[in-house]
Amino acid sequence: MPTTTRAAVVESGGAPFTLSDVVLDEPGPHEALVRMVATGLCHTDLGVASGGLPFPLPGVLGHEGGGVVEAVGSAVAGVAPGDHVLLSFTSCGDCRNCRGGHPAYCATWLPLNLLGGSRADGSNTISRDGEALGGHFFGQSSFAERALADERSLVKVDPDVPLEAVAPLGCGVQTGVGAVWNVLKPDTGSTVVVLGAGAVGLSAVMAAALTPATRIVAVDRVAERLDLAAELGATHTVDTSRADLAEALTGITGGRGADGVVESTGNVGVLRQGVDALAARGTLVVVGAPPFGTEVALDVNGLLGGKRIVGLTLGDSETQTMIPALVRLVQEGRLPLHRLISTYPFGDIDRAVQDMRSGKAIKPVLTF
Repeated sequence: MPTTTRAAVVESGGAPFTLSDVVLDEPGPHEALVRMVATGLCHTDLGVASGGLPFPLPGVLGHEGGGVVEAVGSAVAGVAPGDHVLLSFTSCGDCRNCRGGHPAYCATWLPLNLLGGSRADGSNTISRDGEALGGHFFGQSSFAERALADERSLVKVDPDVPLEAVAPLGCGVQTGVGAVWNVLKPDTGSTVVVLGAGAVGLSAVMAAALTPATRIVAVDRVAERLDLAAELGATHTVDTSRADLAEALTGITGGRGADGVVESTGNVGVLRQGVDALAARGTLVVVGAPPFGTEVALDVNGLLGGKRIVGLTLGDSETQTMIPALVRLVQEGRLPLHRLISTYPFGDIDRAVQDMRSGKAIKPVLTF
């Protein structure tokens, strides 16, 4: 049977989130109905809500959900009613990249997660007053009291773990962690530079602190965030409101350059500085996403020393293995995610948005 629930709807690009009653379709064979307990707020949600991406609006966003399964479709095998789950991105499970353990690069990733607003077959998951709404956002649309989620979006977790403490693992945290663990893979004694100390950047700092890297450099313009980065494992910080980045990194690395750089700001000027700061055979991971069509100018001769620039989606994570491992690290206190989280009642979603935009909150988590 269809389910009526309360959701935060974006009516048009640039409009605020408005609480509204919507109707969820009944679960398909590979879907589950999830009662939401918590969901993170991510800059991707804000970018879509602003009209910066062609997601169909009015629609329901949200893609860092955590909740309890209430019902499952006829073909669902991995979870059952009563299971606690985190919600992450979805994928087809059938293409070459999915079969190879890289579902974040699914051949149908963009329409299934970010742009389509509906199931792969074109049917809608959410309606209001008989009219279809944009839904199926990252296979979940979790800015609602209940969500209809793809089975491939669901990751079963220990019921003893508070879901509000781990909800951000579904996107931002696994992105920052994956940039370090799955791409940079720091060697003993290497230098990792993280450009931007937001939720993704600070997750990268925490991940780097669990590797053999001996220099972990956090870069930002906000002193308080740099102080937090130092507490989370950064060995050096650079405040670019006070210091020249190139000069600072030259001094920190003794002129050698950085072995790995995580660019999380989405600023192409900062990206260019990061590329220039790489050591020979160094790698820069592009995580921050500026508007579609944005280009960056690079010194081609400067790349000939074996520098690599790698784009990244969602940490190149295989969620069924990555997310449970991160949950375990949070449980053990080795990934102090709570230092990034500020919680808000679901009804205060607009205040959470404002605090995130102003920088007051690093990772808002809405609770139900």
